[in-house]
Amino acid sequence: MRRWLLGLAATLLAALPAQAEPRVWVVRDADSEVVLFGSVHVLPPGLAWRPAALDAALARADDLWFELPVDAATEQETARLAASMGLLPTGQSLFGLLPPGDAARLVRLAQAYGVDRVVLDRLKPWLAEVALASALYGRSGADTANGVEQVVSARAPATVQRRAFETPALQLGLFDEAPLADQIASLSETLRELDTEPDTYDALVKAWLDGDTAGLAEETESLRKASPELYRRLVRDRNAAWVRTLDARLKGRGRTVVVVGTGHLVGEDGLPARLRALGYSVEGP
Repeated sequence: MRRWLLGLAATLLAALPAQAEPRVWVVRDADSEVVLFGSVHVLPPGLAWRPAALDAALARADDLWFELPVDAATEQETARLAASMGLLPTGQSLFGLLPPGDAARLVRLAQAYGVDRVVLDRLKPWLAEVALASALYGRSGADTANGVEQVVSARAPATVQRRAFETPALQLGLFDEAPLADQIASLSETLRELDTEPDTYDALVKAWLDGDTAGLAEETESLRKASPELYRRLVRDRNAAWVRTLDARLKGRGRTVVVVGTGHLVGEDGLPARLRALGYSVEGP
C-alpha cells in the first residue's frame, strides 16, 4: 500500500543525470499499439520527466487509459467516499488497534507532520496512511496537480478519448475491504519507514526518473513481503484485470497510451511481463 499512498520528497532531484528518464514500453501486434508509462501520482513542481517517446505516442493516440478518470468530479467523489468509508466504527480507536510501539511512533509522526491526533485516531489504517501522505506532500511541495496523470491528460490532444480501468468506489474498496490485520501491517511498515528510512521515498523517485526498473521492482516486492494479501489485491489481481482489457484492445486496431502507477509495470506480475506471456511483442525492459 505504501507506494500507492505515500508521496515522495522533492529534494535530491537537481543532482540527477540529464539523460535519465522514466521507461516507456511499447506493445504491438499487426494493426495496433499500446504504449505503457508508469506514473508517480504526486510530484513536486518544476520537475522535467516527460520522455519524448511518451509525447510522440500521445500525439498520435486514439485513446488514453488511466487507473481513474482524471477530472474534478472524480477527485470530489474519491474524497467523499474516503470520508464515508475510512472511519472506524464508533468506539474503536486507531491508536488502540496498533501495537504499543507503533502507536507511540504514530504519535511522534503525527506531531512531526502536523496531523491532528484526534482525527487520526478515528481513521482506519489505510486512510491514516493517506493522511500521513497528504502531510508529507505539503512539506515537500508535491501534489497531484504536478502528478503524471494530470500532466499527461492536459498534454494529450483533446481528440484523444480518455478512458479508465476503475471507478473511485472500486479502487477505494480495494483498500477498505482488505483485512484489518493487513491494513495494520502496511501502516506499521509505513510508520517504520517514515521514522527510520525517510530517504526511501527520495530513492523511489530517483529510481523512476532513472528508469531503474530493478529498483522499482524492489519497492513492489517490499509490499508483497509486508502483506501478501494487499499485494494480491492492489497489484496482482488489478494487473490481471487490466491485461484482459488491454488484450481485447490489442485484438482490435489503433493506438493506445496507458498511464498507471509505475509499480504495475515492473516484475513478473507487471503488465509488460503479462503481455509478453500472451505472445505480444513488447519493447522495453
